[in-house]
This record gives sequence, C-alpha cells and structure tokens, in this order.
Amino acid sequence: MTTLLGCIADDFTGATDLAGLLARSGVRVSLRLGVPEEPPSETAPFEVIALKCRTAPVDDAVAECRDALAWLKSAGAERFFWKYCSTFDSTDQGNIGPVAEALMADLGAGQTIYCPAFPENGRSIFMGNLFVGQQPLAESPMKDHPLTPMRDSNLMRLLEPQVTRPVGLADRLTVAKGANALREKLDSLATVGVAHVVVDAVANDDLGVIAAACRDMTLLTGGSAVAMPLPDLYRADGSLAADAPAAAVPDLAPGAVILSGSCSAMTNEQVAAYGPAAPSLRLDPLRLAEDGAGPALDWLAAQPAGSNPLIYATASPEDVRAAQETWGGRGRCAGRTGACRACHRRVRSRHPQVRGGRRRDIRRGGTGAWPVAPRHRDRNCARRSLDLFPRQGRGHCDHPEIG
Repeated sequence: MTTLLGCIADDFTGATDLAGLLARSGVRVSLRLGVPEEPPSETAPFEVIALKCRTAPVDDAVAECRDALAWLKSAGAERFFWKYCSTFDSTDQGNIGPVAEALMADLGAGQTIYCPAFPENGRSIFMGNLFVGQQPLAESPMKDHPLTPMRDSNLMRLLEPQVTRPVGLADRLTVAKGANALREKLDSLATVGVAHVVVDAVANDDLGVIAAACRDMTLLTGGSAVAMPLPDLYRADGSLAADAPAAAVPDLAPGAVILSGSCSAMTNEQVAAYGPAAPSLRLDPLRLAEDGAGPALDWLAAQPAGSNPLIYATASPEDVRAAQETWGGRGRCAGRTGACRACHRRVRSRHPQVRGGRRRDIRRGGTGAWPVAPRHRDRNCARRSLDLFPRQGRGHCDHPEIG
C-alpha cells in the first residue's frame, strides 16, 4: 500500500500519540520501534518510526533521523512529519532544530513550520509563546523537567540557537483569517529567507487551518495534534481512498506489564490513578544501583497470573533532583541520565527473566531517554486509540519481546 505520510518521532510515547491520532480516522497506521533493518515490504498509508533521540547527542539524533527518513522515502513517502513533544522539550543544542534542518536539507525543503500546540490537552501557542493550560511554559512543571528543563516560553527564542537559518512567526491574527492567509504569510516569509516558522494555535479549528495551508509542504514539524486533520484532507483530494482498510488491534492480554518512566506532572497523576487498582512497584534508582534488579524481578515473579502490574520510575521533582545530585547533576546527557542508565544496566542484565513470556505495554511518559531498545526492530504495531489515561496509547506487536 502506498505510504502517504512518513513520520519520525523523537520518543516512543510521542510516536504512540501521533499514531493514535492518525488512526482516529479509521485508516491503518504502522508504528515501528526504531528504523527497520529490512527494506519496506508491507507498508501502511501512515508510517510512524519511533526513535529515542530526544536527549541523545545531536550528531547521533541527526544521523538516526536521517536513517529513518531514508527508510520512509524507500517506502514511497513523499511528505514527512517530524514529531516532538507538545512542550517543545529541547535545549539550546537541540535536538528539535538540528534534526529539522537536516531533514530539510535531505529533502530540499526551503521552509517548514513548528507547531507543538495540542489544544485538546491544554497546549496552546499565542504570539509565539507556548502555554501549558493557563501557565506559560517556563512557569509550568516543565521548568523542572529532569532532562530538558524549559526556562523560556517563547518558541522563537528556544528555536533560534538550535538552527542556522532565520526563524519567524505566523501569529494567531493570521491563522484566524484562514488557510489562504496563512499560506500567503508563509510565502512572504520565504521570500525574505525565513526557513523556520513558528505558527500560533489556540483552538482545534486552528489546527485545521494550519494543516490545510501546509499540507503540501514536504516537511511539517510539530506535536501530534497538528497532523490530526491530514487524513481528512487526503481523503478530500483523493490521495487516500474513502474505504482504506483499518487494522484491528487485539485487546490487551492478561499478564501485560505496564512500565512508566516519565517524571512529568501528568505521568505522576496517571501513576497515582492506576497504582491503587493494580500491583505496583516504584523503582528507586539509588536503591537499584545498590541492590541490583533482583528484588524487582522477584516482586514481578510473585504477582498473580493474569494481573497487569505497574513498574515505574516516575517520581516527584524533589526525588529527581536528589537522584541527579547523586548521579552527576544536570550535565547535558551523562549527568542527567545517569540514574536512568543505572536502571537500564541492572534491568537489562536480567532481561530474560523480566520477559518471562509476558507481553509488555508501555504507557505514557516521555520515553526519549527510557531504556527500551527492541532487538527485533522490523515490527509493525498498529495503534487505534488513546485510552485508559489522556494521551496514552495501546498497541500490539506479534514478537514476544515487544508485544
């Protein structure tokens, strides 16, 4: 089947969000964990490649995204989407801007947009400033994010140090005038060399305007919500058949283990909501480093058959800071992820016993630095819904290690 849109996401959770929103249209979506090692064979109209490059070294992130782009091009895609978090998780070094510029260069694209808005979930952009609910980004809990603390709310200022070409703004006043007005604004910015354009959006209707104005761009970038109107636009122009088949997703099987690694405010709420309903174990990175993975593995093995236990490293900002102080403070990569890497080493050393034949369902929470690296990466996961908690997806793979 012809691939209409090839998507690259900087973390697994964001990829699930994007795939779930696209699948609301009823069209088949393939979610692939990592760049497939084999050439495309059976593809979907919407292909999403989930990477773990949000906080990777810039050169590594760019190289991996370029590999993903090459695979998507070989699948027949001619339009592409670079998906990052709706809170623009990044630093002055990247990785949002450097990846976007690399993809633009490979595609010969002179301009792209940046729209992480997700009004349905309280993420809005006004005059280039990103809001989380009623709070500016820099005043929201994201200011204390352990990996990408967001201390500025202005997307142009956040993006400028990450890119080499000029940054501009298409504000809400333009978006409110409709797709033609927005298209004219983008064209006028392009004539003066503006390659990177932040676009305001404060309501779902704005997303429809933006998608309609920008649908023919070779590369779009943003949060998952701005891609949501694309299936209907493709149907309207005949690119996507009205009866394009959807893929069925089996129910979550008994025995699936839920893993949560994000320390965001939303994930803390989700863990608090789900925890009392099922067996739950919090991983303390400091204790894990001292005692190893044995106690956690023993706990998992002792849970009732058919239960859906939760194992989580989700913690409050205070607990995260304590772990960072022990494991190297706020260094760009090594310091910030020291505690996570300790968990990774300990758990991976006993990975076969964790697996135990159970499927695993990974839920919520920025997984850009979470230690999930499937050995068999050429696996096709179709996401059909966002369920259980907000911005949370469910999917299925046939391979027992990914499940």
